[in-house]
Amino acid sequence: MPDALFADPRLAALYDLFDGERTDLVPYLEIAAELGARTVLDVGCGTGCFGTLLADAGLTVVGVDPALASLELARAKDSRVTWLHGDATTLPPLQVDLATMTANVAQVFLGDDWDATLRGIHAALKPGAHLVFESRRPEARAWEGWRVPVQREKNGVRERRDFLSADLPFVSFRHTYRFPDGREIASDSTLRFRTREEFGESLTAHGFEVVDVRDAPDRPGLEHVFVAKKLS
Repeated sequence: MPDALFADPRLAALYDLFDGERTDLVPYLEIAAELGARTVLDVGCGTGCFGTLLADAGLTVVGVDPALASLELARAKDSRVTWLHGDATTLPPLQVDLATMTANVAQVFLGDDWDATLRGIHAALKPGAHLVFESRRPEARAWEGWRVPVQREKNGVRERRDFLSADLPFVSFRHTYRFPDGREIASDSTLRFRTREEFGESLTAHGFEVVDVRDAPDRPGLEHVFVAKKLS
C-alpha cells in the first residue's frame, strides 16, 4: 500500500506545494533525449511532474502509480499523458523505449516486490530499450542527517519530518502535517538502501545489462543513477 503522504487526498494535494520545484527531474529529461526515446513509462509517477515534462518535450507517456489520490492530481494536470492506477505488475501490454523511476521510487520496494517490478518493466520495454532510475548510496548514510527534525511551512500548513529508525537496509521516518485548523495527519515511510552491487545483480537476474552508473548531478556523491538495457 502506498504511504498516506501519496494516498490520502489531503496530503497528496500538498506534494506539489512543498516539492513542486523539481529540478532533479531535468537530468532524466536529458537522458531520455540522449537515448532517443519517443515513448516512456514512468513508474511511480505520483502527481505527474515528470510525465508532464516529458509530454512538453513531445514524447508519448504512460504514467502508473498505486496512489489514486496522487494520480487524480496528475490526471487533472495533463490530459496528454495516459495515467494508469496500479503498478508495474498491472500494466496493459506495452512496448516503450524507456522506463523511469525518479526520486525515491526504486527504494520503496522492500522485498520481493522489487523483483516483481523489474519483471513488469522488462515486459513493458521493447528489446534494446532502457530502464533508468536512481537510488541513494548507502555508504553516504543519508539517514544520519535525518535524525534532526526538519520543519517547513507553506500556506499555513506545517510539515515536520522525524527520523524513526535505521534497521539496515531499512530506514523509516515520519512526515506530520498540521493544518491551519489544528488538524494533524501523519504519514510513515520506509526506504530500502541497496548497494550498487545489489542493484546490478538484480538487474542482471531479470534480463537487463547495466550500461552506466552515473552520479546524480544535483546530489553529487549521494546517489547513483542506473542506466540499464533490456537484453531480449
